[in-house]
Amino acid sequence: MTDTSEARSADGAAQGARQSGLSRLMRYVPMIAPVLLWAVPCVVLLHAGQHWPLPVTLGGTALFVIGLVVMPLAMVRGHGRRQQDRAAVVGDTLLGASWVLFTWSVLLGVLLRLALTVAGVGDGQSRARIVGYVVLGVAAVLLAWGYHEARRVPRVRQVDVQLPRLGPGLDGTRVALITDTHYGPLDRTRWSERVCETVNSLEADLVCHTGDIADGTAERRRAQAVPLGTVRATRARVYVTGNHEYYSEAQGWVDLMDELGWEPLRNRHLLVERGGDTLVVAGVDDVTAESSGLAGHRAHLAGALDGADPDLPVLLLAHQPKFVDRAAAGGVDLQLSGHTHGGQIWPFHHLVRIDQPTVAGLSRHGTRTLLYTSRGTGFWGPPFRVFAPSEITLLVLRSPQQPPAQP
Repeated sequence: MTDTSEARSADGAAQGARQSGLSRLMRYVPMIAPVLLWAVPCVVLLHAGQHWPLPVTLGGTALFVIGLVVMPLAMVRGHGRRQQDRAAVVGDTLLGASWVLFTWSVLLGVLLRLALTVAGVGDGQSRARIVGYVVLGVAAVLLAWGYHEARRVPRVRQVDVQLPRLGPGLDGTRVALITDTHYGPLDRTRWSERVCETVNSLEADLVCHTGDIADGTAERRRAQAVPLGTVRATRARVYVTGNHEYYSEAQGWVDLMDELGWEPLRNRHLLVERGGDTLVVAGVDDVTAESSGLAGHRAHLAGALDGADPDLPVLLLAHQPKFVDRAAAGGVDLQLSGHTHGGQIWPFHHLVRIDQPTVAGLSRHGTRTLLYTSRGTGFWGPPFRVFAPSEITLLVLRSPQQPPAQP
């Protein structure tokens, strides 16, 4: 018979070794990833049997080398201590372009070449050149379309959500959700105004922003954020911090949202009453808050629900979907989150799933708790959205009970 304490110790040691190995591997990712992003398309497009004229091969290779050098340098200058917006735009754009080129170089470099070989199309050189032309064409189309998708005002996505504990007087309550606006190096003041106009057209009872307002301090991105002050709601406008606030003086963003008339729900709640029934609307700081070192900032669900009637339904704002485990344990009825961007540029959503329980949409966790994960209203970094459209969400809360008859 195995001693359970010894088994737990062995399991813990094995898990610790795996985590240690993963940590060591992750340290090399920032060095390896840029090389792969630029080297793989370079090989597939120029050095995989195409036999291009020498000037084409040399010129194309030089462009890939320039991209490999410029991209990390621009991102460091743009997102590091210097915070140079022009450098950030260059670095972010190159990152998005290289990701799309890498993805389709891998997919088409294997699948299309195999299909052409099976079909007996041409010789090795002609097949290699066809693959190169198709990869460049697909990447160009996706980047142009993805740029348009990232910069447009998001479409409204309406979702009916039935909450078993919701009183009949709250049936039909309209909750507008925006998140991950990520105001940043590209000035999107007019876009911000149009987003707010769209939100106002929804005539929502409650408007929520679940964090990642911007990349940069409140002082620096103030002009882009100010239109949020025009948002209207019949009951309340509420906001919680995201992880990006903690890269850019989070308290400044909390203060600005308060100035603009929003209720920052920092581990606290308010009550929304309608038709004689009550909904608890709570919010927590982002899960990265405590490690930020800011005094009083942490994700504290017990504090957020302190004093709330446990028999009332709870709507919780938490930036990251992975908070849902704590929400389910705490008896929350519905959690609203963002953070994932739906992956933003396909197929990045597969990597998002490593860190988060969901990427987008409505999901159930435990016996009571529902989670809605928005794909986000804006975009982070690369100004592209490929197969992951942005959204403004209108959640219509439904009660299983019949609403009271109108006189």
